[in-house]
Amino acid sequence: MREGRQHYHVTLGVLALAGLAYALQQTMILPALPSLQRDLHTTTAWVTWLLTAFLLVSAVATPILGKLGDQYGKERFLLVSLIVFFVGCFAAIFAWNIWSLILFRAIQGFGGAIFPLSFAIVADEFPRDKIGSGVGMISAILGVGGGLGLVLSGALVDYASWRWLFIVGSIVVGIATIGVWRFVPESPVKTPSRLDPLGALTLSGTLVALLLALTEGPSWGWGSSRVIGLFAISAVCAVAWVLVELHVPEPMVDIRMMLQRVVLFTNLTAIFTGFAMFGAFVLLPTLMQTKPGGNIDYGFGLSPMATGLYLLPGGLLGFLAGPVAGRLGTRYGSRLPLMGGLVLTAVGIGVLAVFHMHPYEISIGMIFIGVGVPFAFAAMANLIVGAVRPSETGIATGMNTVMRTIGSVIGGQVGAAIVSADTIAHTHVPAESAFIAAFWVSAAVAVFGAGLARFIPGRRAPASAFVD
Repeated sequence: MREGRQHYHVTLGVLALAGLAYALQQTMILPALPSLQRDLHTTTAWVTWLLTAFLLVSAVATPILGKLGDQYGKERFLLVSLIVFFVGCFAAIFAWNIWSLILFRAIQGFGGAIFPLSFAIVADEFPRDKIGSGVGMISAILGVGGGLGLVLSGALVDYASWRWLFIVGSIVVGIATIGVWRFVPESPVKTPSRLDPLGALTLSGTLVALLLALTEGPSWGWGSSRVIGLFAISAVCAVAWVLVELHVPEPMVDIRMMLQRVVLFTNLTAIFTGFAMFGAFVLLPTLMQTKPGGNIDYGFGLSPMATGLYLLPGGLLGFLAGPVAGRLGTRYGSRLPLMGGLVLTAVGIGVLAVFHMHPYEISIGMIFIGVGVPFAFAAMANLIVGAVRPSETGIATGMNTVMRTIGSVIGGQVGAAIVSADTIAHTHVPAESAFIAAFWVSAAVAVFGAGLARFIPGRRAPASAFVD
């Protein structure tokens, strides 16, 4: 298989660039939200849909494109994902109001399939002893790109225009698309089968209803009929999806594969990993940019760019942590770096809870998190890749990404709810105790996730070890 094929180092570089393109667009929008709200003359509720639309489409498109890649070619559908992603980025440069920008951000969500398709390509193309470090490197890009995105976005928002977020995004995505087309070979591992439109429809309904309820719950009210109705629709669609997948001859997602012990507990751990990470991350910009004075006895009054610079060291360390986690997983099994990554994440978040009087203390906490999160991400991807058949890596890693996304949304909303419930008297400004409580909750969730990972078999299980 290797003879006459592109060298895997080149393939890895191109796939890492594609992952970086997605990671940048995922986080660059965050510091720009106030500017977008002002320039597009819209409300806070509608500007948050720039995140919601991206998230919903990404969650739905990721498993579907991952499955199509398994069936018809992973490089082919990685190109499809990147081309649609590029269209969304380029069109966003010319957005004329909030509605058009929400639409273009939704189109960008198709880029979510980049990571599972890249993992699948690595599993097919790399020498067996290099798969772990390759998957770890691509996993680490999500954290590294997130940190770089905050810094770059801060500079563009402070000194240029929000449109430059999408100009830069278009350039990176365009280069990555050309690189994949030119240098990434098509995988010989395919599983020709019929499409499962009913399975795709019921899975999409489950994810859209669930994530929409989670993201809009704070503004609509958790006890409102709309939110309760969405949760009910999600539950009904989930039951229908399982029944469909159990009875169609060629399901989109093999439920037996999802119930395999490694896959099941890795996906459950992914929910808690996403919760812990976003439960802390979503609060840091607010804490660091709050200006102390009067009744406010915390914060540093930093600009978006300065905030990103203090968060950057942890992100850069993640670039090294991912491949190390992969090599450790190859030697000792990926359960060890997964548990270790979550423990390091808990320590880092605990540092944020105790020490946050100076900006450098935030950087110290981020060093632990910057190593721990890529460790966990890389280990989860390697566990999934090692546990399923080569023909299932796209859909299996795609579902793991979805689980992590669901956890991230829950963690972000829980963190936001905690700080909203504890404010300084006669103001809407969160109290310092609110941030401390939210950090401790996220740290506890990370510890719980590490304990849950203990139930994953210590060594990779064979792909045939399914639960009946």
